[in-house]
Amino acid sequence: MIVRAVITVLCGVGLYTSLFMLRKSIRAARGEIHGPSVVKTPRAHLFGVPNSLLGSLYYPAVAVAVWFVRSQLAAVVLLLVAFSAAATSVVLAYSLLFVTRRECPFCWTSHAINWALLALCGWLFVPDVLSRGI
Repeated sequence: MIVRAVITVLCGVGLYTSLFMLRKSIRAARGEIHGPSVVKTPRAHLFGVPNSLLGSLYYPAVAVAVWFVRSQLAAVVLLLVAFSAAATSVVLAYSLLFVTRRECPFCWTSHAINWALLALCGWLFVPDVLSRGI
């Protein structure tokens, strides 16, 4: 129960960072952001939509799903989604450090949350999935 609560709190922080960056992305699209910004880079969009929009959908979904996972299939799906988010964060973190070379505390907060969510979801669900077999 405590791990699920921690996941929910992390998702709340992730949602806040995503909404903040989504607002900034919208402002940039309107031309209201002057100067360089990570939201103006090509890496700020995945599949044609802002990363922050994906996060705005991802974090609430995980916060709710973690409380209702009952089947092995649901646990595997949640683990795959968390792994995908964490892997995407690795690529985007690399980009922040070596390609765009811009500071973005909200980005790093989201990356850290994604990595923590993978670790916590793994700790919560992997033993059960492995004990039942895939």
